Amino acid sequence: MSSTAIADKRTMRRMTTPRRALLGILVLFGCAAVVPIQSSYGQVDVICLEKLVGDGGLLSPGKNPFGRREHAVRQVNGDEPPRSLPAELQWISQPWENRNAQMPYLVYMPEKDRLLMLAAVAHPIPFALTTSDDHGKTWSKRRHLTPEEAGQPPRIGLGLTYLGQGKLLAFPEDNAVQWVSSDYGATWTVRTPQVPTEGERNSWDPIFIVRNAQGGVERLVQAWWRPTGIPWGSDAGAYSQAYLRSSTDEARTWSDDQKVPQWLGVNEVEIIKAANGDWVAACRTDYPKRFAHFQFDHYGGLATSISKDKGKTWSELKPLYEWGRHHPSMVLLRDGNIVMSYVVRLGYPDTNDGFPQYGVEAVVSKDNGQTWDLEHRYVLATWVGNRKGKNDWFCSVQSTSTVLLPDGTLLTAFGTGFTNTPETKACKMDVALVTWRLDAK
Repeated sequence: MSSTAIADKRTMRRMTTPRRALLGILVLFGCAAVVPIQSSYGQVDVICLEKLVGDGGLLSPGKNPFGRREHAVRQVNGDEPPRSLPAELQWISQPWENRNAQMPYLVYMPEKDRLLMLAAVAHPIPFALTTSDDHGKTWSKRRHLTPEEAGQPPRIGLGLTYLGQGKLLAFPEDNAVQWVSSDYGATWTVRTPQVPTEGERNSWDPIFIVRNAQGGVERLVQAWWRPTGIPWGSDAGAYSQAYLRSSTDEARTWSDDQKVPQWLGVNEVEIIKAANGDWVAACRTDYPKRFAHFQFDHYGGLATSISKDKGKTWSELKPLYEWGRHHPSMVLLRDGNIVMSYVVRLGYPDTNDGFPQYGVEAVVSKDNGQTWDLEHRYVLATWVGNRKGKNDWFCSVQSTSTVLLPDGTLLTAFGTGFTNTPETKACKMDVALVTWRLDAK
């Protein structure tokens, strides 16, 4: 893998681009294409992007919303025109010496009223940290861990989790080690957790924290996955199976693994506690069988699963999107609603000139994760790729991380490949951040 391109295992396995397969489901409505996405709530149409952009037409190749701070989030409004909501958009990695940067994780540390972001960055130490003490308006110079803090061999840090009282935790995809801090991220140490059995355990998402009545950490619950043995790209069955494990000593040691039968065909999972006490899992699902032969992980989908007994049993998956949207991040609002952000890798129509379009969206649940208001989802950002055909995915989107500030403001960080050009030999990503709020109506 090139040092200038960091990507997950599944992304690097595909060699060709299957975007043409989407043409068979385009339904044309005059000015633009509307793409039906299969959902448990029926077919969800991607609204005319001309209207969402709001500048008289689709963005042209080479144009994008990055580099200017003033921004607008669009809220889909059923059959009515979309609402435009004031927001800010920052190109966080712009000053980072044109290095590859992606997979951002955000946490808010209330004791310091401080934000901390971890992102994968091409460097001998392949991840870096940056902080904000003004609710995301400005950010510190990025800092890489020292070789002593990072340990050897160099690994990418993922799943940044804030335990409270200055304690932070991150880990690589294979969970072989952990990076821990007890001083709000100022210094770090690397350690090896103890597990009851050896084996492959992959995860990307932050660890779920179960808190006691006093607000302290009662236990940690981590979702992880491993391949089932079905070959990648085969339609013979599910490629992934997701599991749970727990820890009562802040991840130093872990329980036996708990296989969740309902999570067959699930890989990355984020869990949140709803206002009624239910645990809500947002699950990235494997590609549909009919798309398996493309060996293209962007066809992964998004579904939810709920536990009413603190993780002992789980409901069957309820798909939100069958394909093209995933990498979720959830926050619980003070009114009990849940906001989930996610990426749009497939599903937007190509431009009239044949360039792909990508984006980041968010959706709200007002009933503890049972249903999600897809008809009024928020489009946080969209852009047009600068490549066609093979490797047009270089311009795509990767991962979201959303946090809630005390005043109700939401911050959503994500990775974007908008700077890639037709001449780019290896994918280079950047980190961006949208500061926004839900519609008050």
